[in-house]
Amino acid sequence: MNNYFRLFLGKRALTYNIKKTIMNTLLRLFFFSFIAHATVTLYGQGVTSSGLNPKEFEQYWKIESESPDYKVTFLNDTVEVLAPKGLTLWRKEKMNGDVTIEYDACIMDEGKPGDRLSDLNCFWMASDPLYPDNLWERFEWRQGIFDHCYSLQMYYVGYGGNYNSTTRFRRYDGNYEIVKEEKKRPDILKEYTDEEHLLKPNKWYHIKITVCGNQITYSINGEQLVDFYDPSPYRSGWFGFRTTVARARIANFSYTYHNLVK
Repeated sequence: MNNYFRLFLGKRALTYNIKKTIMNTLLRLFFFSFIAHATVTLYGQGVTSSGLNPKEFEQYWKIESESPDYKVTFLNDTVEVLAPKGLTLWRKEKMNGDVTIEYDACIMDEGKPGDRLSDLNCFWMASDPLYPDNLWERFEWRQGIFDHCYSLQMYYVGYGGNYNSTTRFRRYDGNYEIVKEEKKRPDILKEYTDEEHLLKPNKWYHIKITVCGNQITYSINGEQLVDFYDPSPYRSGWFGFRTTVARARIANFSYTYHNLVK
């Protein structure tokens, strides 16, 4: 009887230990799953909505235009902007830290009124040094006028600018007075003038921009055109699609954080 009782207690203890081990394993799996999810949320947070549709457009985007006669039309999640003068389509969220920005865009040239093959441009990490937390403070003053954009600190690529004769990369320091009084523009840090790096009519381009620490890159259709080391990088700011006297289409906009800066 004593042996049977000891065997019974041993089996119960073994069952208890097995259950305890299983519970501890499940708790560990839950904990590490939670940590992994939190890490992805913090360091790999992606934006799923491009907002380039009529339902969400005003929630995510803001137009700054030199002319009140611009036109915006939609086809599913693609926006078409007809810009009779300078126009910037600003994404409303401020971006921070290491980020990857991607979108598709093309310049339409079908012989329609307002068509011109030029200026598939963009700004990123843009901010106003006078109002670093509020890009909209001087929104009315800028009015989409390109010279007023020199008041911003940002990175800028003009793809197929100057009547589709140049593709250039610059870093703006926000010193508007020097540009205004001394006519001294920010240095051209990279330039292409060959046909392969200029616009083709009605052709879709996939643009990918990365900001990773001091390294700034810009790629188009898989080719990296800019690989710039910035000793004093801009770590936060807004994205803007820019064009002038053209009809542009933009689709599939997204961005992903890799290391948030608070």
